[in-house]
Amino acid sequence: MMRFETEQNRLIARSGNECVQIEGWGENSLRVRASLNGFSQKDKALAPAAGNAVAKLTEDGARIENGLLRCEMHQSGWLAFYRGDVLLSKEYYRDFSWANGHSPSMKVRAREYRPLRGAEEYELTLRFEAQEGEKFFGMGQYQQPNLNLKGCMLELAQRNSQITVPFCLSSRGYGFLWNCAGIGETVFGENMTRWTCLSGREIDYWITAGETPREILEQYTAVTGRAPAFPVDALGLWQSKLRYRTQDEVLSVAREYHRRGLKLDVIVIDFFHWDYQGDWSFDPRYFPDPAAMTQELKELGVRCMVSVWPTVDRKSVNYEKMRELGLFVRTERGSVQCFDFQGDTVIYDATNPEARKYIWDRVKENYYDKGIELFWLDEAEPEYSAYDFDHYRYHVGPVLKEGNSYPMYHAKAFYDGLKAAGQEAPVSLLRSAWIGSQKYAALVWSGDIQSTFEGLRDQLSGGLNIGLAGIPWWTCDTGGFFGDVTQPHFAELLVRWFEFSAFSPVLRLHGDRGPHDIPNLSDLDHGGGFSPTGRDNELWSYGEEVYAILKKYLAIRLSMREYLHSVMEEASRNGSPVMRTLFYEFPQDSRCWEIDDEYMLGSEYLVAPVLAQGVTRRTVYLPAGEWENIHDGKRYFGGEYLADAPLDVIPVYRLCRRD
Repeated sequence: MMRFETEQNRLIARSGNECVQIEGWGENSLRVRASLNGFSQKDKALAPAAGNAVAKLTEDGARIENGLLRCEMHQSGWLAFYRGDVLLSKEYYRDFSWANGHSPSMKVRAREYRPLRGAEEYELTLRFEAQEGEKFFGMGQYQQPNLNLKGCMLELAQRNSQITVPFCLSSRGYGFLWNCAGIGETVFGENMTRWTCLSGREIDYWITAGETPREILEQYTAVTGRAPAFPVDALGLWQSKLRYRTQDEVLSVAREYHRRGLKLDVIVIDFFHWDYQGDWSFDPRYFPDPAAMTQELKELGVRCMVSVWPTVDRKSVNYEKMRELGLFVRTERGSVQCFDFQGDTVIYDATNPEARKYIWDRVKENYYDKGIELFWLDEAEPEYSAYDFDHYRYHVGPVLKEGNSYPMYHAKAFYDGLKAAGQEAPVSLLRSAWIGSQKYAALVWSGDIQSTFEGLRDQLSGGLNIGLAGIPWWTCDTGGFFGDVTQPHFAELLVRWFEFSAFSPVLRLHGDRGPHDIPNLSDLDHGGGFSPTGRDNELWSYGEEVYAILKKYLAIRLSMREYLHSVMEEASRNGSPVMRTLFYEFPQDSRCWEIDDEYMLGSEYLVAPVLAQGVTRRTVYLPAGEWENIHDGKRYFGGEYLADAPLDVIPVYRLCRRD
């Protein structure tokens, strides 16, 4: 049985060695911590937040309330959460002291601490009852078509194209944050929801209640952070490929866009423009005058972005100094190596403040001071040759315990540096994120994905769910990353993907276009000339029919710049995603909680992308109100329609009036 203590903003309960502490943490929200060995002083992903919670004892336990959210704690130790009289969620309990109609013989409790041999940490497990009909959304980005995550098992780990942001939004009117950076797993099962962490000292979660998804996201981002202002001059086209190998190649592409009268906002210089990984500088043999290059690009109205990897080759000019200073990710056994892609490399430790300063100082000297203001933070998970998470250790602790936070610290290194250098609206492109990455101007992209219609379908769900996890700036490789331009239907795929990307937060054209039959510039095993390049990937690279369609959607995109800017401002103001599920805008419409192949761009545009090969018509559901087809101006009212979608048309409707 639990022993209770109450304070103005806190409820404390003890039984044996376990202590549970519940306190108000933001509006309509509670933070719950449970431990056998006391609590850390870290807020982790949460910013300090006042709460007006009131705790008191009851006949069979205790309760604590903060605004709309009430937590009841039974004498046996399990917790239940309510909004008014509505049960939102309750912990799973099957033990002798309280059975509630279930078998007491299982001896299963909600909170489990499995000791790790010889360590102070435990393998932690938290269980909740499954609620009939409940749907879950958010959790970051996973390569799967499932928008509703009910029935899914999700690894809590960062990988190339997998992004863990462990916050979920429930259709029952609450949001739940697993406030733990450790490697683990979440199972949204039909019989229970289970959260695990492979190594930790305490169970730590945060829960919030709201009348609408918008309220829930606003309360969540109030305590984890919101995206800053997005640069208006980066809302158009980002041109990229694997890879522009020389200064002349970069300038020739930018000049051709200008000659054709096509507005280009950003051009990207991808990896291996350096001599060795970890030099964080241009190879002067292929980029002899970066300052002159960026100056000409600026005169053409184009900003330049460069790829920066966290990997450091043993032959790099920075390796020995960084090794002496202890700025690398450590290995727990064997040789010190993290990644072996085109070099024997280690990884700088972004969780170490000294390491973050070191990399930014090199980047500022070699890039920023030469006119580069945008950085592509590739490999930001970071990527390992093998994802053996128990093999690595960061400044903040073992990867098993702290690993998922790395990309957030990596984004912080560049955000802090850019702000100190005077950038008012910085933005960095990253391949991974964690809770709070949004406040460090992280534009997240979905990693190295396949050029298939299945891959395109996965990106829709991934982009919507990461927005519901608090990361509003998201993009993907338009056309997919791994693609062969000679394959049948590649042009169709590229067009459909470009149409989708034109109505996403950032329009970015990128990919490794095969076949790879272009000779290297150098026979050396290092430097800017030895790594291969893919086929051309500009708007005009795929024939006149494709070019005409891509130009059409670039023009539509540019015409929406002011609107997109207002949507970005809303994300900064209240945490709303840029790409939104239909239920985010129309939560009272039950159909909107079921639809997973349409979305809203901001609050005004409903987008129904074509996600399969050969499709030229598709069903579109419009919530109650009056809508205008942006292509022909025809008006429609709420209901289901069969929309024409020839290759040059993605069905999009502007909301004229809500009912």
